[in-house]
Amino acid sequence: MTIIEYYIVYPEGEIQELEAPLRIDQIVDLNGRPLPMPLTSPRVIAYRVMKIRQSEDRGMLKIFHYVELIPTRELLSHCY
Repeated sequence: MTIIEYYIVYPEGEIQELEAPLRIDQIVDLNGRPLPMPLTSPRVIAYRVMKIRQSEDRGMLKIFHYVELIPTRELLSHCY
């Protein structure tokens, strides 16, 4: 039996466990939860998933989602 764990890795190197996997280019909030599109305001802290890495050990699969901070000017294109 394999246990699968999901993690988000922030640009500063901090790692936090996630409840579910993310996709490449998915936009998430500060807690790693997907943001609903379109955004109502560009004044949110948002990250984009830029890389996914897997680490396998005996009976354990860890999936790391690396994110980058999205600048406000880029978030404007995701608003109403």
